[in-house]
Amino acid sequence: MPKNIAVLVTHNFEDTHYDETVEAFRATRHSILNIEAQAGKIIHGQHCTSTVTIDQSIAEVDLNNFDALLIPGGHSHDLLSQDLRYLEFIQHFANSHKLIMSISNAPQLLIQARVVAGHLMTINKPNASSLIDAGAVYYDVSVVNDNNLYISSPSSTDLPYFIRESLIALGQ
Repeated sequence: MPKNIAVLVTHNFEDTHYDETVEAFRATRHSILNIEAQAGKIIHGQHCTSTVTIDQSIAEVDLNNFDALLIPGGHSHDLLSQDLRYLEFIQHFANSHKLIMSISNAPQLLIQARVVAGHLMTINKPNASSLIDAGAVYYDVSVVNDNNLYISSPSSTDLPYFIRESLIALGQ
């Protein structure tokens, strides 16, 4: 059954994390809604190979319309973390026990939302201590699936594993 997936994204996201993951999700009939501060805004990936149009403003988004959340890596999490609305959205998602998928350094946004304690996760190596300090159980592996609640991968090279594991979780 197709799922509705919210994507928290803004400028400087990792192009391949967004492009390849969203393409795989759409190919399996899942619906994608890009969320940022302003609907209609066009944002660019950090390598300028991708552009994304924002579908809905964070001010208008309804958590109940989504089955899962995707946070691509790159540096967009730095900008998103400066707005409490994104952190609250993530907190509501976590409290609703809905799937949250993040790759590379994107779990930094989850750390700032204070939703990682006790969860099994991975992150890129330079940020592993931040994840551990926030109370997560860190694994240095290609992909971690914490009971279909959190799926994480540490790097772009792990993207195929991340996508495969995410699609399995979305299919349940």
